[in-house]
Amino acid sequence: MRILLTHPPAARANYYGDAALAQLSKFGDVVLNESAGPLGRAALLAKAKGCQIVVSDRQTGADAEFFDSAPDLVAFLRCAMDIRNIDVAAADRAGVLVTRATAGFIDAVVELGFGMLVDLARGTSAAVADYRAGRKPAVRMGIQLSGATLGIVGLGAIGRRLARLTLAAGMDVAFWDPAPRDVPAGAREMPFDEVLARSRFVVCLAPADESTRDLFDSRAFAAMRPGAYFINLARGELVDEAALAAALDSGHLAGAAMDVGRAPDQMPSLALAGRADVVATPHIGGLTPEAVQHQAFDTVRQVEALCAGRMPDNTVNAAMATRLSRLGLRVA
Repeated sequence: MRILLTHPPAARANYYGDAALAQLSKFGDVVLNESAGPLGRAALLAKAKGCQIVVSDRQTGADAEFFDSAPDLVAFLRCAMDIRNIDVAAADRAGVLVTRATAGFIDAVVELGFGMLVDLARGTSAAVADYRAGRKPAVRMGIQLSGATLGIVGLGAIGRRLARLTLAAGMDVAFWDPAPRDVPAGAREMPFDEVLARSRFVVCLAPADESTRDLFDSRAFAAMRPGAYFINLARGELVDEAALAAALDSGHLAGAAMDVGRAPDQMPSLALAGRADVVATPHIGGLTPEAVQHQAFDTVRQVEALCAGRMPDNTVNAAMATRLSRLGLRVA
């Protein structure tokens, strides 16, 4: 078996790791991407030549032209959950299997989010920045999280975990989700606008799709209570960044925090991240050894299954993956 791992060196170190790479190498000849950044289509096609399996990082897209021009490819495995830059319909037509990894980053993202809550409430980053610059920080009154209302928009796995943690810390938790399930005891469901109006802190954890693009726009920010704080831990496309900047400029919002934005690789935009009233991190919510190894080893197990002639877990289009017959698998 010939396997292409698309992660460039820095991403390979951070988002795949030596242990997973060593295990992956047991199942075939692993081709590495040694370029400085993500592979474009032409480079991806050149690297994938002769490879039956591609294990891809989140920045490496696969469009119709790629699938149409990769006759050796049997499976395209995403070492992440987000597959929006993979043309699954084109993979279907080519008979190529597409898989994804599972969410091993829930605790890591929630812990970062809780840290952002504390930072916004107490001005920690601002004080540290002043001290490091040789300035005496202003002494500001903080906000006690216990008793404050947290609004969670999107009660998925991360939202539920955050709700349980903040409820345990004494916060009042309100949430909005079109189809909530496994609602933590004590969390209160409300309409979207009511969650915004009641909450001192609002956390965006909604899934990103066409229905939620710019979910947080000028109207949504205007619906938030004056002096509230906004946190985005989901995807940059959910937020109209000009509207967020305007809400901060006007003083309607007291501050914001973000781990994602509309810069490349879902990074926060520099114009927002550099503001004094914003706490920003460079898309590191899931960047812990535990979270990274979880997703990397998901792909290792998928390759192991394919090499053994078994259908792997977490497939996206198993019924259309006719090229699996090359590995001795039958598609129903």
